[in-house]
Amino acid sequence: MEIILSVVVPAYNEAVSLPPFVKVLHSVLSELACPYEIIVVDDGSTDETWNVLRQVSQQSGLSSQLRGLRFARNFGKEAAIVAGLQASQGRAAIVMDVDFQHPPAIIPQLVAKWRAGAKVVEAVKEQRQDEYLLRRWAARLYYFFLNHFARLDLNKSSDFKLLDREVIDLYLALPERRRFFRGLIHWLGLPCAEVNFMPEERLSHAGSSRWSFGRLTLFAWRSITSFTSLPLQLVTILGVVTFLGAIVLGWQTLYLKWQGEAVEGFTTVILLQLLLGSIFMFSLGLIGEYLASIYHEIKHRPLYVVAQTFPEKVSGDHCTKQSTTSECDRSCLHKEN
Repeated sequence: MEIILSVVVPAYNEAVSLPPFVKVLHSVLSELACPYEIIVVDDGSTDETWNVLRQVSQQSGLSSQLRGLRFARNFGKEAAIVAGLQASQGRAAIVMDVDFQHPPAIIPQLVAKWRAGAKVVEAVKEQRQDEYLLRRWAARLYYFFLNHFARLDLNKSSDFKLLDREVIDLYLALPERRRFFRGLIHWLGLPCAEVNFMPEERLSHAGSSRWSFGRLTLFAWRSITSFTSLPLQLVTILGVVTFLGAIVLGWQTLYLKWQGEAVEGFTTVILLQLLLGSIFMFSLGLIGEYLASIYHEIKHRPLYVVAQTFPEKVSGDHCTKQSTTSECDRSCLHKEN
């Protein structure tokens, strides 16, 4: 029987959340009355996520619908999404988190929008979760830069979305290594519909978010530099500002000399050296970040390495059919269980 809907679930250290999540998800999907599959990608978890996933498969009667891939180490959520989509067989796929912040209850609404003709159905947050002030302002600044520099309006968007098979194939065909799932789907520009939802709280016993402020900052920077080279223009702007400042200061110095006044230049020289040195170091770091991105792209290392799967035949065969990049060995390495 042809699978209609695939649900791709990246998981990292989610041993506690997995059993209740799979139970709720199975209940929601069963009401749709269409063939489906659930693909959980264990992103190199250090807890019992993989063993719990196997137990859930055996105990819940989902052995034919629940599939698992386990990375050899932690490759990141973006790689997990790619792996899940490459393994998916449905006409459409939903990407969602396992911690209940993406409520399974709205899946029927996503499917209804897809059946109505939308290629992408975006689950849009009605409001952000309660966050401390610094994180809230950092998020606003991040979306401001994305919107004005990269022309990506992703405010209130999330990775929770439904993709038609056409969109999945186009996404997997993109050759870049450093991926930003939300941004790339938006960049494709295919017909999109929206479904609003309220983010739910994480389970009280599941702990806090795995995303620290430092990791979020690094992710934000890489996503911005992946979609625009405009930050590089800051080097030119800083150079022009510094040049104009030098002209003004030069005229001031000459004027004071013509007036016969002594110039106490020691403090001014030190401050200028510190300012110019900071600008040079900032400019070199900015250029270095783009060079590093090029370096990572041209190495063509696989996005991930799969160490185990269940059922054991969840392998690179389907990956080869779905990925039109230059092939499965560039997209994933697979070791038999």
